[in-house]
Amino acid sequence: MAEVQRVGEVIEASTTGFVAQCYELYQLPPLGSLVKTRDLPVELYGIVYNAATTSLEPGRRPIARGKDEASEEAIYQSSPQLLKLLRSEFGVLVVGHRQDDKLFHYLPSKPARIHGFVYLCSPEEVKEFSQSFDFLNILLNAHLPVSAEELIAACLRQMSQVHEDRHAFLVAAGKELAILLSGELNQLKAILGRIKE
Repeated sequence: MAEVQRVGEVIEASTTGFVAQCYELYQLPPLGSLVKTRDLPVELYGIVYNAATTSLEPGRRPIARGKDEASEEAIYQSSPQLLKLLRSEFGVLVVGHRQDDKLFHYLPSKPARIHGFVYLCSPEEVKEFSQSFDFLNILLNAHLPVSAEELIAACLRQMSQVHEDRHAFLVAAGKELAILLSGELNQLKAILGRIKE
């Protein structure tokens, strides 16, 4: 099994999702990535729906510093304290969990733990999780700062990368979405247009 990559730590949690902070500035997982955190004996799985790099101080915005610099890297070299004044964090929508070695595509009974480590799921885990499209209904009904169309398309593009036959995976996902969105043809068309290879 491939080595799992730790991408952050939970700093806020609720039943439906969590926010994680990255250890390194700008080292954010891609939109639509499948990530996990543990609260033994349960592993929670979620989809990255938002990412931001902001000031550590609420209400205080960073200011432009590069007027006299030749490159963006030079800004951080001349002002190394910036790395300590900014943070990168990402929001995750919980879409499933594993308990007693069984995988479930619905919410667990408890939220993630604060300070729980967050990992990018390995290709094997993504492949196993995406054998069922039951999680799509959670994505369709979530009220998030990103549109459901963008999030679902990003998620399916990410997941398709681990399947030998990407086209077959995306066709199967499209068929499932056609059922879930039978009365919402514009939304279906928007998603399908974004997952084309």
